[in-house]
Amino acid sequence: MKLLLVRHAQTTAAEGQCYGRTDVPVLPELTLAAAERVVPVLPHGVEMACSPLARCADLAQAISALRPDLRARPDPRIAEMDLGAWEERPWSSIDRAEFEAWTRDFADTRAGGSGESTRQFMQRVGEAFDEWRAGGRDAIWVTHAGVIRAVWLLRDGVRSVERGDQWPAQPIAFGECVTIEA
Repeated sequence: MKLLLVRHAQTTAAEGQCYGRTDVPVLPELTLAAAERVVPVLPHGVEMACSPLARCADLAQAISALRPDLRARPDPRIAEMDLGAWEERPWSSIDRAEFEAWTRDFADTRAGGSGESTRQFMQRVGEAFDEWRAGGRDAIWVTHAGVIRAVWLLRDGVRSVERGDQWPAQPIAFGECVTIEA
């Protein structure tokens, strides 16, 4: 059983800008190019879910236009992590002590003071992951890098990450399709 995780196309956010739940736009031509790249590897007739954020919903819609057998349903559980007061700020402008406090107690400190904790985020994504596994069928999620990293941990049985250095750091390209098997 496979879960295909498709990351949205590159956004218009400035390099180094923090955005999680912020609905940052993507140029339509980049969304279409990402859809055209990924469509050939997607299985036919499987369920496709997408984050309700426009950068993912637009990509799911573009995929559906190219592949009418794939219709997306929005699933808020696979939206990116809420980074609170850090949203829309350059990562470099975030107070170092505040950032280090978050990464030291990564499980329970809320990102940006008012966002989600990693435990909350993992629980939310974990609910969607568990539902997929219980369904026993291949599926596609059009989602975000943070969700893909959370799924890597969930696949390996990790439900909580205590420190920031335990979070997966592998790069995930915009428009990339990552496949996991259960």
